[in-house]
Amino acid sequence: MGLFQSLFGMRRQYRHYALVDQTGICRALKHCTERPSGSDWVEVREQRANWLNQPLPASARVIPHSVRPTRHQLITA
Repeated sequence: MGLFQSLFGMRRQYRHYALVDQTGICRALKHCTERPSGSDWVEVREQRANWLNQPLPASARVIPHSVRPTRHQLITA
């Protein structure tokens, strides 16, 4: 039964996060199923070690669902 559940069970999706300081510098990277506590963690599309101690590229950030425009908003805007 355990094998069956491991093959067909729902698995949690891992997401990538970067710890960004007040100046926009990436200080840490994390790969986890839940958002880390603290307001300085931002979700990113992937993790790259060369971002550490560098400004986090704007293109790396994931746009939160609440900010993404819906189709209805695009039509009426």
